[in-house]
Amino acid sequence: MPLRGIRVLDFGRYIAGPYCGALLADYGADVIRIEGPAGNEDRFSVPVAEDGSGAMFLQMNRNKRCLTLKPGSEAGREIVRKLVTTADVVIANMPDDALVKLGLDHPTLAALNPRVVLVTASAFGSDGPLAQHVGFDAVGQAMSGAVHISGRDGEPARAQVNYVDFATALHCAFGVMLALRERETTGRGQRVSGSLLGTALAITNGLTIDHAVNGVERGMLGNRAFSSAPTDIFATRDGWIMTQVVGNPIFARWARLVGRPELADDPRFASDILRGNHGEELSAVMVELVRGADQRASLGRTGRGEGSGGAGAQALGGIGPSASRGNRAGRCDGLSGRFRLCPGRAHADHAVGERQGKAGCRAATGGRQRRDPRRDRL
Repeated sequence: MPLRGIRVLDFGRYIAGPYCGALLADYGADVIRIEGPAGNEDRFSVPVAEDGSGAMFLQMNRNKRCLTLKPGSEAGREIVRKLVTTADVVIANMPDDALVKLGLDHPTLAALNPRVVLVTASAFGSDGPLAQHVGFDAVGQAMSGAVHISGRDGEPARAQVNYVDFATALHCAFGVMLALRERETTGRGQRVSGSLLGTALAITNGLTIDHAVNGVERGMLGNRAFSSAPTDIFATRDGWIMTQVVGNPIFARWARLVGRPELADDPRFASDILRGNHGEELSAVMVELVRGADQRASLGRTGRGEGSGGAGAQALGGIGPSASRGNRAGRCDGLSGRFRLCPGRAHADHAVGERQGKAGCRAATGGRQRRDPRRDRL
C-alpha cells in the first residue's frame, strides 16, 4: 500500500476531516481517530449499529483505529504530545482559535515534531472576518450561489448530498500528498488548509466567470442546465428518467432517437449554450415523448436505442448495491484486504497504550480481525 508507514492522528468531526483521514487509511496509512470518552457527537448521527453508531460515522472511519481522551485535560494533552512525536499527519477541522486552545496549531505541533503535516478544514479558512466562525456543508452551497441556481419557482434548493464537505476532504487529502512529497526534500512538515467556502467557490467558479464576463443572470434552473439541453428529469408512467445531452454529436443522436432529426440542423440549437438557452423547449420534447410510457420503454428508446450509451439517458431509482456494482472508484479494502469499520472506543486518558474496551477496527464482513504487528502499539 502506498501510504504504509504513514501515521495520521485524526481529530476530525463529521465529514471534511474524517473523510480525508479515511482516504489516507484506504491506501495504507495508520489512522488513529481521537474523540471524547463518550464519543463525539458525529458518531451517533443516523444510528444504524447496536451501540448507536451512525451510518456516516461508519463510512468516515473505515480502516481506522479509535482512541478516546479529553484533549483539554492535562492528561489528554500529554498523550497528544506523545502521539504527535510519532505522527506524520494531524487532521483537525476546527477554527484556528480552537486549534491554539487545544495545542493543535502548527507552531505547537512543529515544536514537538518538525516533520509533522497539519491539515485543517474549516468553514471559512484561516483569514478574514469569518475565520473563527464554524459552519457546515450548506454554508458553502448557499454562499457560492449553488442553492440559488438549483432552485425553482423562486425557492432555493440545497443538495441533499454533502458535496462541499466531500470535495473539501479530497482537496485536503491531495494537499497532504503534496506536503509529504515536499517533506522528502525539505525534511519539514507544513500546514495544509482547506475551507468549505473555498471548495464551494472552486466548484462554482465557472458560473462566477460566466456571470462576470457575460453579464448573464442564469436564474433558477431546477433540474435543467444552462450550458446544455435537454438536461433534465422527466416523469414516466411508473418512474423517472434523466437525460444529459452534451455536444453536437450526442444532440444529433438524441434528435434522431426522439424522431425529430430536423432539430440537429435548427440554428437555435447549434451549440450547447444555445441549447441551454432554449432548454425549456427541448425539455418539452422529452416530456411529450415519455408521457404515458413506462420507464423501461422510455429508457430503451432514449438511453440504449442506438449503440452503447444512447443519448445520455439514465433511469432514476432508489439506492442499492446494483447502483455501484462494477463501477467502483478505486479500491477501499484496507490493510487487511477487507472493508473495515471502526466501531470501538479505546479509553486513554491516563496513559498511551493503556486501553480499555475494544480498540481498533473489526472487519465489516465478520470474523476475526487479522493482526498487523505495525498497528499493535500507539
